[in-house]
Amino acid sequence: MNKYERRVAGADWETVTAEVNDLGCALLPQLLTPGEAATIAGMYDEVRRFRATIDMARHRFGEGQYRYFDQPFPEAIDALRHALYPRLLPIARDWYAKLGRDAEWPDTLDEWLDHCHRAGQTRPTPILLRYGAGDWNALHRDLYGDKVFPLQVVINLNEPGIDHTGGEFLLVEQRPRAQSRGTSTLIPLGHGLLFTTRDRPVRSSRGWSAAPVRHGVSAIRSGQRHTLGLVFHDAK
Repeated sequence: MNKYERRVAGADWETVTAEVNDLGCALLPQLLTPGEAATIAGMYDEVRRFRATIDMARHRFGEGQYRYFDQPFPEAIDALRHALYPRLLPIARDWYAKLGRDAEWPDTLDEWLDHCHRAGQTRPTPILLRYGAGDWNALHRDLYGDKVFPLQVVINLNEPGIDHTGGEFLLVEQRPRAQSRGTSTLIPLGHGLLFTTRDRPVRSSRGWSAAPVRHGVSAIRSGQRHTLGLVFHDAK
């Protein structure tokens, strides 16, 4: 077991599962040390590592910028994706069983990504985001094709309250026949946040219903914030 697998295994997965079932998101333990987080954040200016750069204002996604990693990925990114996937898989399968959907995800990440590639989703999706003062991220979903894994993880690479103020992670759930519910989380340095990609099951008078969920980031009030996004499906 490598160090990243040990960190992922160190989470209280029973509590994480209960929290993500209840709120649509759940904090994970420290997945990256401060030094590892700083190293990944420092990669942002190494343009050769990335396949694309997105200016959020240009696309009306908010303010700020993010880049999609190209392969080969840094060791930490590849190892964390592979360590997290089997832990998230039981939650994903349970959700789809409740919603009466077919859960098409195989037991390993490599097999699942092969499914994505055969469906034409071949572009890698790990994301490095950079926000400065005044930047923010509009509510959205990270959907890149028909193949979707219903959970993803974001890791904060800076120290809240020291490197930046503001920049809370926002999750908004549209509840069946009710007003939307919002959840705000300030993610500690190096910690992960597990959250819903598209929708999640919620109890209703008729059983289980799919509640649509979107996520974003509140305005950065000062400083700079980098985050690493780990999505478990590739893009067209």
